[in-house]
Amino acid sequence: MRKLIALLLVSLPVMVAAQRTILHCGKLIDVVNGSVLTEQSIIIEGNKISDIQKGYIKAVDTDKVIDLKQTTVMPGLIDCHVHMESETNPNRYLEAFTMNPADYAYQSVVFSNRTLMAGFTSVRDLGGSGVNIALRNAINKKIIVGPRVFTAGKSIATTGGHADPTNGYRRDLMGDPGPAAGVANGPDECRQAVRQRYKEGSDLIKITASGGVLSVAKSGENPQFTEAEITAIVETAKDYGFRVAAHCHGAEAMKRAVRAGVNSIEHGTYMDDEVISLMKQHGTWFVPTIIAGKSVADSAKKPGYYPDLVTPKALAIGPKIQGTFAKAYKEGVKIAFGTDAGVYAHGKNYMEFVYMNEAGMPMLKAIQSATVSAAELIGVYDQLGSIEKGKLADIIAVDGDPEKDPKVMGKVSFVMKDGVVYKKAEK
Repeated sequence: MRKLIALLLVSLPVMVAAQRTILHCGKLIDVVNGSVLTEQSIIIEGNKISDIQKGYIKAVDTDKVIDLKQTTVMPGLIDCHVHMESETNPNRYLEAFTMNPADYAYQSVVFSNRTLMAGFTSVRDLGGSGVNIALRNAINKKIIVGPRVFTAGKSIATTGGHADPTNGYRRDLMGDPGPAAGVANGPDECRQAVRQRYKEGSDLIKITASGGVLSVAKSGENPQFTEAEITAIVETAKDYGFRVAAHCHGAEAMKRAVRAGVNSIEHGTYMDDEVISLMKQHGTWFVPTIIAGKSVADSAKKPGYYPDLVTPKALAIGPKIQGTFAKAYKEGVKIAFGTDAGVYAHGKNYMEFVYMNEAGMPMLKAIQSATVSAAELIGVYDQLGSIEKGKLADIIAVDGDPEKDPKVMGKVSFVMKDGVVYKKAEK
């Protein structure tokens, strides 16, 4: 009998306690309540937060403790407007003729790594060639290192519109791209373009409802979809489980987009009182991209940096976005953080916080716009956007106090995404 019991005990699996990671936080930003807590411990098991406790709890068994007592800890940041495939440079307009999809893919790996190390553990990619879908997949499979990507794939435009990929080409190269290439005219083609994005594996829909700054076209603000076309896009997007982001500079384009039911307005340069009223009425989010406006205005001052059609638009529109943001925030429009990374150098996303603060938004509110608000806009608040029990362990730390100095947001010393530490300051 004793031998039988001994054999049974030997055959039983050995239960080994799973390793926990404990973060000792000097300051912890509670983005849900908009407050700063002190001397807190965050407990991570696997890829999720299992608890937050007051005080610095002691390690037991296989626990791993990370000392963040001299830092300010917060949820991983979310940038709701990036373009991970490319980055501004004076030869940008030649790249369509000199670069292959593989070239875009390889450089996107560099931009992705840089973005994650800057503390942005999630991003919403609002338009590229489709390489952005492969990038998302590679990051999800842990083949490469980067932020969690929610991508629109290819933006949807009208013929000659801001995201028509053949704008500025000579006539024999211009052709007549259709819904498969993200160019749609009339409600039926608009529905087809949404369905094509679904087929390709996009996470959301991005439309260019007005002219844009960097497209080789005359106007940066004219409306480029009818309201019926945008309604067709929004209705079809809902059928397929998509949310819709609308690039808009001009007021009329914004009015049409908001009335049609888009989820967010991007840039919003010429937002007027009627647009603000409509956005509040419909609960539409505003993603300002102040840094992009400032960046294109600066680049436009360099001779030859942009084509002749682009330069005057950049000089006129770029400087206005910060003032639009200030008015929209004051009037109570919902704000989600977004920068248009790629229009400026990737990794400098934190400067948006500086510009938002300059325009009157307190730093805690600005950080909320890049955490809880951004997660709500994307539709992932049940998983991301705050440090709460049961949520994914996306956590960063900065050296200093961002309430005293917004530029501290550029001093990221610790990055954890999905429970994995990607950046930790050496002592």
